[in-house]
Formats: sequence, structure tokens, C-alpha cells
Amino acid sequence: MTVEETFHLKGSNLSGYLAAIIVIFVWSSWLVASRAGATSTLTIFDLGAMRYGLSGLVALPIVAYYKPWRTISFWRAIWLSFFLGPAYMFVVFGGFTYAPVAHAGAFMNGFLPIMSLTFSFFVFKTKIKPIQKYSALLILLSVGVLSFSSNEFSFSSSWRGDLLFILAGMFFTAYVICNPVWKLTTSHILFCGSVINGLYYIPIWFFFLPSGLEITTTEEIIFQSFYQGLVPTLFGLVLIGYAARTLGSNTASTMMAGVPGVGAILGVVFLGETLEVFGWLALLTLTVGIIVTTLPKKKTTTL
Repeated sequence: MTVEETFHLKGSNLSGYLAAIIVIFVWSSWLVASRAGATSTLTIFDLGAMRYGLSGLVALPIVAYYKPWRTISFWRAIWLSFFLGPAYMFVVFGGFTYAPVAHAGAFMNGFLPIMSLTFSFFVFKTKIKPIQKYSALLILLSVGVLSFSSNEFSFSSSWRGDLLFILAGMFFTAYVICNPVWKLTTSHILFCGSVINGLYYIPIWFFFLPSGLEITTTEEIIFQSFYQGLVPTLFGLVLIGYAARTLGSNTASTMMAGVPGVGAILGVVFLGETLEVFGWLALLTLTVGIIVTTLPKKKTTTL
């Protein structure tokens, strides 16, 4: 490998890690905004319309320019649209109607490394390293403790939300894994995730689904439109897709496990949710698990 290739590889890895770190904060703030939206006068169908309507409009000129339908097969476009479509959003928003932000981060994003490693092992026959197994178990234990360390927890109601968050994590895991395998570009993500889903969902929402827009303040509509329409698709999905292509799906997925901790902190600050001592300790062990799993493997050289 030449010096130029070495510096290019290091630069790509650095930009991949930077993208993943930004996504942690983007996704964490989106969890807080979604929890606020799901418990407001807006319906989950309104939030879905904001997600696909606004992002579809913004993405349309980009998609029209790059014409990504020429470089993705029909069935891959269908599957990608499904992974990022209304079904995914409904289980996310539905989960927030039952459970707080700490649970969303723990069950949706915290389980992501386990799902990613398992899916890669059975589908793509990817070998799981021992360090990945131990770190994934540490992350799993940490997010479990974190989820039970919220004073908002009530198993009689929140278990429904927890199950929905796990289902949402499965959708997102499929997206993260398929991204590098299918060599998806930003235009592919915008085309399938925003434009295609927007084209069929917006008419269905407008004519058939219940809405709470008329009884919601203008400020709330603007705030949710920004967070649902722009933040997750145009920032979150594009950046995590880049991180997955640069670092690999397992590493990108594991770094996303930092979302529970940051999301819990934002939930405390902006929504008044609380954490017990064990919750803060779980944040520390969670961070350790992420760092250990994402450390690059040392290569040995022979003389």
C-alpha cells in the first residue's frame, strides 16, 4: 500500500467516525422530539406525513438530478423503501405513546449491535470476533440497566412500547446492513426513503387517516416538521449510511448504541425525565462497550 493510499484510508475512516458521532447527537435529539410529538395533539399519522412529505419535497430536485433509479434494481428499491417506510415510522411513533426516551434509546438503538452481528452472521456468514461478542453483551447489559433506571418506567404499559422499539430496531438494522452490501448512495436513500414513500403515503394520509393538525399550535407543527421532515432522512440516514459504507455495518451499528445514553441525558434536560444512580453507571459501561467494539483491529506484520 502506498503512502497516498494509507492517508486516504485513514482519512476515510476518520470521516466515517465523525459522521457516526454526529448521527449519535442527531438521532438522540430526534428521539426527544418524537416523544414530544407522539404525546402531543398530533397523531402518529401526522408525524409520518411530516416525515415523508417535507423530506420528499426537499429530496425531489436532488433525485431528479442524479436519477438514482438507473443504478438500483426494482426489488432493492422496493425493499429499501419498506425498511425506511411508514411501517418503520409507525412502530417508532407508536412506541413513544407507551414508553419514554430512555426506553426508545435502549431497546431500539441499544439492541442494534446485537441485531446487526446476528443478521450478518446468519445471512452474510460474517465471522463474529470474540471482542465483538463480549462488547455487545456489555452494551446489552448496559442498555437493559439504563432502561429500568427511569422513574417513568411502568411495566404495565411501557412493555408495549419496548416491543415496538425492538421491531423498529429490526427495520433499521436491515437498512444499515444492506447499505454497504448494496453500495447505496445518498441519492438512493433519498429516492427510496423520501420520494417513493412520500408519493404513496401523503395521499393516503390526506384522504383516509385521522389528523390533529387543526388543534395543534403553529409552533409545534413547525418544530415537528423540521425534526421529522429534515433531521432523520436528510441528516441521520445519509450520515449513518456513509458511516456504514466507510467503517462497516457492524462498527456503525455499534457506535449507534451511544444513542441511548445521549438520548437519556437529553430526555432529562428537555422533557424532565429522571435517571437513578444505576442509570448513570450504565451510561459509563455503555460508553466503554462502544469504545472497545469500535477500536480498529491491530494488524501484525511479518518480516
